[in-house]
Amino acid sequence: MSTLEYLSNIELYFTSIKGISAENIIIEGDEFMHITKVMRHSEGDEVYVTNGRGNIFVTTVTKLNKSFVELLVQKTYNYENKLKSIFFCIPRLKNPERFEFIIEKCTELGITNFIIYDAERAISKGNKIDRWNKILLSAMKQSLRSYLPKISLEGSIEKIYEKPGMKLVFDQNSKQDFEKSKCDLSFNSYFIFGPEGGLSERELGLFSDFEKYNLADNRLRVETAVIKCASLL
Repeated sequence: MSTLEYLSNIELYFTSIKGISAENIIIEGDEFMHITKVMRHSEGDEVYVTNGRGNIFVTTVTKLNKSFVELLVQKTYNYENKLKSIFFCIPRLKNPERFEFIIEKCTELGITNFIIYDAERAISKGNKIDRWNKILLSAMKQSLRSYLPKISLEGSIEKIYEKPGMKLVFDQNSKQDFEKSKCDLSFNSYFIFGPEGGLSERELGLFSDFEKYNLADNRLRVETAVIKCASLL
């Protein structure tokens, strides 16, 4: 079944493509524990599962084991990733909680591609990609999204500059209002946000004035700017 129906008031679980066949789904690990020990599902119960690739499966529990649960697929919902060509490029931030807040809320709003880079004025250099992936997974399930976001690391803004596609750099001093712009986002578009101290003059100099936009008349915190942009999209 293919539909744009939106679901609500359900508990959504995740399993990789390896655990899914044409009619059956096998769930192990943490998700298995949540289904059986926390939610206490038993045979015959209805369970909703996503593969993180655009599908949500309506299933029935057919078998409970000590290490896995087997589900029978009853119905499949297929969703389009309308923001698949959008890449949010975010620098590491001094405050890790604010960074995690950004990727969590952007996931809830439908952003599915994140690139993390080292800005010249960024302070934090930590790599917590395993933790970030857990946050993305949790946010996807909580918001009933069917696409698990991808997150990658780049060494510097030059790496993003070299990628083929449109670049949109957010700079408070730009005269272009993003809300009033008519950007064609049908192909790869890289939305580049600066750190707490803003991008350096050298970093901004990589891009033309036509690639620079502002999000507000006043100065916004990084997390506010990124989440506002995601909301507008």
